[in-house]
Amino acid sequence: MAETINFASFGLHESIMRAISEMGYETPTPIQAQAVPLVLAGFDVMGAAQTGTGKTASFGLPLLERLIPTANTSMSPARHPVRALVLTPTRELADQVHDNLQSYAKYTGLRTACVFGGVDIHTQQDALRRGVEVLVATPGRLLDHVEQRNTSLTQVQIVVLDEADRMLDMGFLPDISRILKLLPVKRQSLMFSATFSPDIKKLAANFLNNPKLVEVARENSAAKTITQRLYEVHDSEKVDALLDLLDDEISEDAKNILVFVNSKIGCRRLARTLTQYGIEADAIHGDKTQEERIKTLEAFKSGKLKVLVATDVAARGLDIADLPVVINYDVPFNAEDYVHRIGRTGRAGMKGLALTLMCPGADEKNVSAIESLIKERFKRVRLDVSPHKRPGRGPRKVYTPPPVSPVNTDPFFDEPYVPSQPASEPAAESAKVDTRPDTKKKPRVAALLGGLMRR
Repeated sequence: MAETINFASFGLHESIMRAISEMGYETPTPIQAQAVPLVLAGFDVMGAAQTGTGKTASFGLPLLERLIPTANTSMSPARHPVRALVLTPTRELADQVHDNLQSYAKYTGLRTACVFGGVDIHTQQDALRRGVEVLVATPGRLLDHVEQRNTSLTQVQIVVLDEADRMLDMGFLPDISRILKLLPVKRQSLMFSATFSPDIKKLAANFLNNPKLVEVARENSAAKTITQRLYEVHDSEKVDALLDLLDDEISEDAKNILVFVNSKIGCRRLARTLTQYGIEADAIHGDKTQEERIKTLEAFKSGKLKVLVATDVAARGLDIADLPVVINYDVPFNAEDYVHRIGRTGRAGMKGLALTLMCPGADEKNVSAIESLIKERFKRVRLDVSPHKRPGRGPRKVYTPPPVSPVNTDPFFDEPYVPSQPASEPAAESAKVDTRPDTKKKPRVAALLGGLMRR
């Protein structure tokens, strides 16, 4: 593959070459150089490469090249059936992949669409019913459209599982199995991911037909352009440690800083805390609506937000050109997630910095799992943390009563307390005694009861 030095060597259609030239594509990445010819030749491919090396173009460009002969300008939806299906685990990744494919297909005449949950299904419904050749989808929302008969998968020629390991982690295997049963048996199947676990390899054995394996880097490794550092801090010092990193090690040149945490509630709290310290920050997690997530991401990409605090929902699918720093505020529970988190920086040959805050003892097991996965040992550095003044909290004020003014004094309140004397027993003669004869009371009582008592 050393002879492949530019995209023209692939023999791509002029319309595709025109689009990628406008996008600045010149030299293929290693995964593209190896995978594109295999996909063009019609092989099933199992591609492994670290995040940020151009996997989308590895399957997207040859996918479009194979579909160009079917492109047409007819207005009939029947002339635009779904011929290529790309499945992704998250909404963000689906949106990113679709944007790239849409740009690649700009001059081809092929229609593309993207469907995922969290947004109005009717807008997607209209696009599908008009007909599309290339469909990018998350599994759950795709099945919704199939059940509503908004689209058909009976003419799919190429299917792609992108970030397949993440799909299994998120429990999508039943949905994927249902979708694959809806596809024609005779098709080309592709699988691309940054990591391949034993479960993924088992899925590939059932999903792919004699696949060609493409690995351009050591399995489950991080990009060489990323500098990784591990800091040991006590859990109570983590906020101050993060503020020190934001103030000292990260210069003002860093336009975007991505901070990962393990929980949604921790994500919200940390973003709110950073905001209280005067840092432009916001959170993105699974509880936010898709509109809120898109709005937050746009603000982050545009530079309005300095720091984006995210759960692993953002570890896949974020494609930000200027993202020099990633911080693991929490050590991920899953070692593979570490690779994907830090893969948000150091993309396309650019340098990146990945920092991790580790609590000795509590995080030791997870750190060891990461080291075993990436086959590297971290140099543990004890971080000297500087306590930061809590925003809006000065020293505690001790209450002191105001001085007593002679003008406002009241003699009654100045007198010492004297307990009152116990109350005396009431005099016997003062008590009121009923002197009426007893015989007069009984008739009255008996009368009230309905008659007189018989003697």
